[in-house]
Amino acid sequence: MAAGNSGPPSGGAEGTEQRSAAENSEPPNGGDAERAPGPATPEGASGRVRGARRPPPGGPAPTPPPTPLSTPALRTAHRRTAHPVAWWGWALLLATAAGRTANPCLLLLIVAVAGLVVAYCRGSEPWSGAYRVFLAIGLTAVAVRFAFYLVFGGADGPTVLFTLPAATLPDWAAGFRLGGAVTAEGALAAAYDGLRLATLLVCVGAANALASPRRLLRSVPAALYEVSVAVVVALSVAPQLVASVGRVRRARALRGNTRRDPADLMRTVVAPVLHDALDRSLALAAAMASRGYGRAAGVPPAARRATGAALLVGLTGLCAGAYALLGAATPAPLAWGVLAAGAGAAVFGIAYASKRVPHTRYRPDRFTGRDWAVLASGAAALAGTVLSGLTEPAALWPATNPLAVPALPLQAAAGVLLAAAPALLVPATPKGTP
Repeated sequence: MAAGNSGPPSGGAEGTEQRSAAENSEPPNGGDAERAPGPATPEGASGRVRGARRPPPGGPAPTPPPTPLSTPALRTAHRRTAHPVAWWGWALLLATAAGRTANPCLLLLIVAVAGLVVAYCRGSEPWSGAYRVFLAIGLTAVAVRFAFYLVFGGADGPTVLFTLPAATLPDWAAGFRLGGAVTAEGALAAAYDGLRLATLLVCVGAANALASPRRLLRSVPAALYEVSVAVVVALSVAPQLVASVGRVRRARALRGNTRRDPADLMRTVVAPVLHDALDRSLALAAAMASRGYGRAAGVPPAARRATGAALLVGLTGLCAGAYALLGAATPAPLAWGVLAAGAGAAVFGIAYASKRVPHTRYRPDRFTGRDWAVLASGAAALAGTVLSGLTEPAALWPATNPLAVPALPLQAAAGVLLAAAPALLVPATPKGTP
């Protein structure tokens, strides 16, 4: 009886092993179908369960192991984007070059170069659309500057375009006027000033669109931990504002809301956008604070006061030097001297203050040759503008009276064109890369 119920030993063992392989293997289409165990197959049979699909000839494909965070491919993708400090340095050098001229041809060339680099190098993160926002703000600045000239006047000339109703002002307001004659020379000078301000804003927008705020904050020195919590809010408001506008507009479209009156836009667009952008920025700052931002070691009061004084003097010198470089009235040697002194004091204060903050970095974000090339391209734009100011200053500051077509300074134009080199050197930021 027992012998009749038992199959051949070798065939039963082989069938059991084959049934287990068939039950544990997945179908080729990825399904999870369950098979009922069948009887033991006799010796010499295939051992395959009826209805089960035949496994591929080489067996089921092995599941690839999970990719760790420190693989060489991810490190390469992280390094293939430019350093955020390099992007900000490039943009600020372009802005400094724009601040040293009022030539509309050169200013428009700077705007075009910044737009070209943003178009080729920006990624698909929320802050990547900041360039369009700053471009719109720049156009608004041009319109506001022209409106101020129409109302309050400015540079005059012999070519009168039209005359607005004028108002008489008291003696203490001498030098100002309301309305009056609008001349072509004054309108052109106002347009040049507005375009100059718009170019500065566009350069800042390019830096916001290209540089990752997260990577920039990871590069902040240890002494600026407390400041970085405030900086993260300031830097992330504009990018999050752009992303929030897109979400709110899509939500309004899904609800069928097409009203355009100011009250409805304020209630359904402006208020939700500001609330969402500020909430996301504060959440990021809180996450940074929970990870150790703001912790400091014990430092004697005298050392703390000396560090604070050095930082204050250094930052004041940096601001004064940058203002002197952007203006044309201050001699260049004096401006560079103040800037160098401020930078030295700031570096000393930061280096001394960094000793009181315990700080570690995982996978430090170091400068590469590509980052230095980005900075060098921005420095080429500034160098070309400085050389043009020494050789042909009239081309950088074209006269509006009499009316004339401004000439393009070749040295400055060549330097600005070299600032477009990051479009060839730096690829676009992959989506999801910080």
